[in-house]
Order: sequence, then structure tokens, then C-alpha cells
Amino acid sequence: MDNKTDNMTDNITDNITENKINIAKIMIPKICTVFLSESNTVRQGYEKMSHHGYTALPVLDENENYIGSVTEGDFLRCILKIQSIDTQKTEKIRIREILRKDFCPALRIDADKNDVIDAVLRQNFVPIVDDRGFLCGIVTRRGVISYLAKKDAESSGDK
Repeated sequence: MDNKTDNMTDNITDNITENKINIAKIMIPKICTVFLSESNTVRQGYEKMSHHGYTALPVLDENENYIGSVTEGDFLRCILKIQSIDTQKTEKIRIREILRKDFCPALRIDADKNDVIDAVLRQNFVPIVDDRGFLCGIVTRRGVISYLAKKDAESSGDK
């Protein structure tokens, strides 16, 4: 991050005195979230991503644990590797084969404010998991900014 971003983060966090952020209040619940299963095919994953207009999606294992995310770039790398956009070929490859487990790390539902802010500065959405690793939902950058702006306005009396 550059100094300008660091200063913006410091200003936001300085203006909000509590160390906790109510993640449950700003989270989009799992039931309203688009996600993939690691057993989905590349074709199924790309179709779901395209249909909803997202550039990245969380991926769950068979036990509904969050295991990583896939992006448009992951699909592109897969197509380049197999040198084909033939749906029959992409139907043979599973999401688990193109998944990047280190991309878009999850936060626990009880994460503190600074961790949430740091995460949304690096990624557009943050998967939220419980203590067992089950996906609870996602927090978006827009949701966090709106929440922090509202809290800042409340603390300065601009209700």
C-alpha cells in the first residue's frame, strides 16, 4: 500500500472508537451469495460467474467449508492450458483443479475492525467463516465503506 492509502485507513479507524465491527450486520448471508462447489466443472463455474456478472467466486468443499476462490483469470489460464474453449473439454475439468487456495483469504465472523478494513483494501469481497470453516456469507468493500461512513456520521453527530 502507498502512504495515501495508509493515511486514509488511519483516518477511518481513528474516527471509529470501537475495535469491533458488526460483521453479521453488513454481511451478505450465504443463502444470498453465489458460490461454487469444488466438484463443479469449469464450464459450470464459468457459466455461473458469467450469468451473475462477477469476476471472482468463493469455492466450497463437499462439507461446505470455504476452501478458496476462482477468478476470471483462473478460467482464462485453464482455457489457455487446454488450448480450447470447447465445452466438452471444459466439462472434464473440475473447479478444484483451477482453484487458488491462497486467493481471497477468509475472515472469521468475529474478526476485528482492522482486519476487515485491511482485507477489503486488498480484495473486493471477503468470505466470512465460522469457527469450523463453514461459509457464513461475504462482506463486500461497498458494505464495509457504507458501514464505516454511517458509524463515522453517528459519532460526529450527523445522524
